[in-house]
Amino acid sequence: MVGGVKVLETSADLAVLLAVVSSLQNRALPKELVVFGEVGLSGEIRPVPSGQERIAEAAKHGFLRAIVPRANAPKQAPKGMEVIPVDKLSDALEAL
Repeated sequence: MVGGVKVLETSADLAVLLAVVSSLQNRALPKELVVFGEVGLSGEIRPVPSGQERIAEAAKHGFLRAIVPRANAPKQAPKGMEVIPVDKLSDALEAL
């Protein structure tokens, strides 16, 4: 990316990685998709603070799908939203 990317919190790790992969594949991510999670060096997806609140807020803003760390997944997804819990980066890529 020209000028680089400045990430202020680790919850953007997974979203940035999926954006890079979508660029490499020349395939846009869906507009209705929200993604968050910290990515470890071995590809594990770690939970982030306020995960369930992030999901609820995304649903209010019209997002229909969420790829999130398994530990942040709610027991019941917000109405009209599909929540996809992931443990590894490979799981997130498969969910796309």
